[in-house]
Amino acid sequence: MSILAHGIDMVDCHRLSASVEKHGAKFLDRVFTPHEQKYCTARKIATQHYAGRFAVKEAVLKVLGTGWANGIAWTDIEVRNEPNGQPKVYLSNKCSEIAQQLGIGNILISISHIETHAIASAIGVSVED
Repeated sequence: MSILAHGIDMVDCHRLSASVEKHGAKFLDRVFTPHEQKYCTARKIATQHYAGRFAVKEAVLKVLGTGWANGIAWTDIEVRNEPNGQPKVYLSNKCSEIAQQLGIGNILISISHIETHAIASAIGVSVED
């Protein structure tokens, strides 16, 4: 297994909260999957969890080297937590295709957040031999 790419991103929690307040469900549905919305809204401070997942999506796009272009949707990148709490990325549609083309078999992530900011790191690793 080899590291192929790394991405990192930081999100202002207050700015994300303002987007949610301004656009409501339209924003949430465009950016977050139903599973992500359910997870975040169940948390005491949902904004921090939304911001963390938003940062993951941006960090993953840096791993893929694409940005938001060529048919990529926000919901093509989903963060789910394993039973032990570890966050894991699931790619679909165009993001999955790009990862396969790059030989990325897994994307390891780490998320951290405080009241004001959330940060995420993503590491693309090769398909295991």
